[in-house]
Amino acid sequence: QVQLVESGGGLVQPGGSLRLSCAVSGSTFSIYVMRWYRQAPGKARELVAGITGGGSTNYADSVKGRFTISRDNAKNTVWLQMNSLKPEDTAVYYCNIANSGRWGQGTQVTVSS
Repeated sequence: QVQLVESGGGLVQPGGSLRLSCAVSGSTFSIYVMRWYRQAPGKARELVAGITGGGSTNYADSVKGRFTISRDNAKNTVWLQMNSLKPEDTAVYYCNIANSGRWGQGTQVTVSS
């Protein structure tokens, strides 16, 4: 059974950086389109970034130029590098295999002074 395990969340001051990781079990990671979503309190879950098996990426307008999604197919891992963090980036961040219904447990990111 495929499992996704996120890590790397925490409390950071505005302008700071965090790097989220998502480790995926299984042998077919390289073919997955991987996505990061986030959900803030009282808001719908929103797509933050996605990356294909070949490394093509897409981003929400709100994070373009600040966040970078990357992956290592040999390590079955996808990352989300988050720079210049803002209070409005505060949310639970989830890793997802596109169109699979498979999600990680989520990791809390809090941006506050």
